[in-house]
Amino acid sequence: MTEAAGVLGVILAGGQNRRYGGVPKALERVGGERIADRAIRAMEAAAGRAVLVANEPETFATLGLPMRPDITPGLGVLGGILTAVIWAEEERCRGALLAACDMPFLSASLLERLAAGAQPDEAVVPASDSRRGLEPLCAFYGSACRDAIESAIDRGQRHIVSFFDDVSVRTIPRHEVATFGNPDLLFLNVNSPEDRELAEEAARLIDLPTQ
Repeated sequence: MTEAAGVLGVILAGGQNRRYGGVPKALERVGGERIADRAIRAMEAAAGRAVLVANEPETFATLGLPMRPDITPGLGVLGGILTAVIWAEEERCRGALLAACDMPFLSASLLERLAAGAQPDEAVVPASDSRRGLEPLCAFYGSACRDAIESAIDRGQRHIVSFFDDVSVRTIPRHEVATFGNPDLLFLNVNSPEDRELAEEAARLIDLPTQ
């Protein structure tokens, strides 16, 4: 049994892929494997299984995962997080262990660390050098965060972290994140063809077992 036992592994496949010319970036390949499949493999290793939140079921049908659209369309990523949390609640899980579909170097070990001991009333998020200083699309969200997310939406707030002030947020410090791999790779999102080229080069230079 992994440290992530009792959580629902959720891959988010939202977005309009605007910087990728409308092509589903998650189905592009890095290291000979679809980016989404790489993320799914890490999630399944950490949580035992993975499900997909996506608003285009026909596009992602070949991934072969149980799939749901956003419960409330038009809310962006926050709507995807809400859908994941409600799904986890329905499955009687502590919460949703969540990752974006466009992260080719996602670490199963880091995902397990995020879920280890995580409680239903908290969010557990890794620190990074990003603009926010956090990576909210590689995180654990407890099932009890639902009320705070819905309240943020009711207030007209749509930012991913809109509800963070209303829940307990635990951060995995960057120095600890770095023990699972290079953070610049762990959190690399393939949003454009240029990003995919960078990821392809990284995949050629390093050996990437399921971590």
